[in-house]
Amino acid sequence: MDQPVRADVTTVERVEDIEAFRGLRKTWNDLLADSGAARPFLTWEWLFTWWKHLADGRRLRLLLVRRRGELIAIAPLCSRRRGLSGLLALPSLEFLGAGDVGSDYLDLIVRRGREEIAVRAIAEELEGEDVVLEFRRLARRDSVAGTLAGQLRQRGWAQSASAPDVCPFIRLSGHSWESYLTSLGPRHRYNFRRRLRGLMRRFDVRLCRARSGEERRDAFERLVAMHNLRWSGRGGSTALHRPALVSFHREAIEEISEQGWLRLLILRLDGRPVAILYGFLYRRVFYFYQSGFDLAFHKDSVGLVTLGLAIQSAIEEGAEEFDLLHGSESYKYQWTGEARELERVELYPPHARGVLSRAATDLGRNVRGMARRLLPGPAVSADPGWETKVDADA
Repeated sequence: MDQPVRADVTTVERVEDIEAFRGLRKTWNDLLADSGAARPFLTWEWLFTWWKHLADGRRLRLLLVRRRGELIAIAPLCSRRRGLSGLLALPSLEFLGAGDVGSDYLDLIVRRGREEIAVRAIAEELEGEDVVLEFRRLARRDSVAGTLAGQLRQRGWAQSASAPDVCPFIRLSGHSWESYLTSLGPRHRYNFRRRLRGLMRRFDVRLCRARSGEERRDAFERLVAMHNLRWSGRGGSTALHRPALVSFHREAIEEISEQGWLRLLILRLDGRPVAILYGFLYRRVFYFYQSGFDLAFHKDSVGLVTLGLAIQSAIEEGAEEFDLLHGSESYKYQWTGEARELERVELYPPHARGVLSRAATDLGRNVRGMARRLLPGPAVSADPGWETKVDADA
């Protein structure tokens, strides 16, 4: 006789089909809103669109955790074959949104108050897996994935962790635009005001938001052209350089715009678009994702002016924070003195192939490090997608 299912059981369901993924939209975003990981790079709109355009041979591997029938967690994972061979060819599990698209703050999505139950269930599900876990771009101090890593270490998994980058951010809560400007260093404050006044003496200066579909499409295509021209003399961009990446953003912009999160801001001088800033206003945080400007106006520091006016616009919209996202460029620290560390965590299973896989990974990193020291030309990236944003021409 079949035994009844206990009402308090915790179950883990695997989702490996794109149509099942498509059907999770509302459930996914409702859970995200009730989690501590609510950021735009974990929304269904961002990750489903990423999967459609940038999966690049990966296999979908979502884990859905339910407690007494209630969805309490989603592990947004996919599997990928690693660049090793033979006995060392352990596949990896990594977050959706990884790679050169530049998603920050990736994590498990867990309902508040259910973290312990969810992490234990996911650890038990993964414990017997013959895979390497590659978790990139975690918020170093407050990610649930970091807690999962601790659980797996207790079960014998070996961990390798590093802090490859930072996300500078500006606390805006309680600030007016003038009070925020007053908080800046006098030299930078003077420089921004001088550059803005110089433009205003010569042009009608307006920061406009692209709202219609036609405006969004035009602004994005201009951004791609400006950005890639800016990088053409520096070895090429790694942010908007591939047709698949551009296609991803074209669709993501429309999906995100429907939710009201998109901010495509255009600096116009006498009506001419000379700089474009691509970001998101999500749950009272503005995320500065990418930018570009017309090189003919480089000496006018239109990137600097656009960023300053974007911060002013965020304050006026009620944003409590302005996140400059990954990259430790000096211009960011002219606007703020605070940053969050991002972390990369890799976990290797407790058996011989896991040990060999870790050794081969370490060897590969050492070889790449030696190549960067010895070979001329652009550096070899050990973590694709960490291109810095230099377009603010501070």
